[in-house]
Amino acid sequence: MQTLDIISVNLWHVLVSLANLVIIFWVVKRFLFKPIKKMLAARQAELDHQYAAAKEAQDVADANRNAWEQKMQGADAEAERILKQATDTAKYRAEQIVTDASDRADSIMRHAEREADLERKKASEGIKREIVDVSATIAEKMLEREVNENDHRALIDSFIDKIGESDEGDQ
Repeated sequence: MQTLDIISVNLWHVLVSLANLVIIFWVVKRFLFKPIKKMLAARQAELDHQYAAAKEAQDVADANRNAWEQKMQGADAEAERILKQATDTAKYRAEQIVTDASDRADSIMRHAEREADLERKKASEGIKREIVDVSATIAEKMLEREVNENDHRALIDSFIDKIGESDEGDQ
């Protein structure tokens, strides 16, 4: 029976072991568990704060991106509007330049026609005078001074006027 002494249960040993276990549990809980729990709670709070800051930064970035996209769309629309306005202005100016050039050309043509008519009349008057002078000289030589020079001029002028009227009627 000697083997039973080795396996036997000693009640005092069990109670002392349980007391040691309770004391170790209380020491661990008091000095280790609460500070570790407090440290873990602080760490969790810091992580929550960092996640909240990151979420807030993400929201701000999203809002800025949306605002930037809206501004870019507005800028594109504004650029398109400015380009259309510039194109319309250029077309209007081109039409004005063409209209002004056409008006000037018409004015120059009318002025040139008036000048040509005036020159034609001057040339016609000059030719009439030359004809009158030549006719007067010829008539004077032919009549050898039977009629005076003023009478000759009046006679030739009336003759030329009649010729001029008949020429204008032919045209």
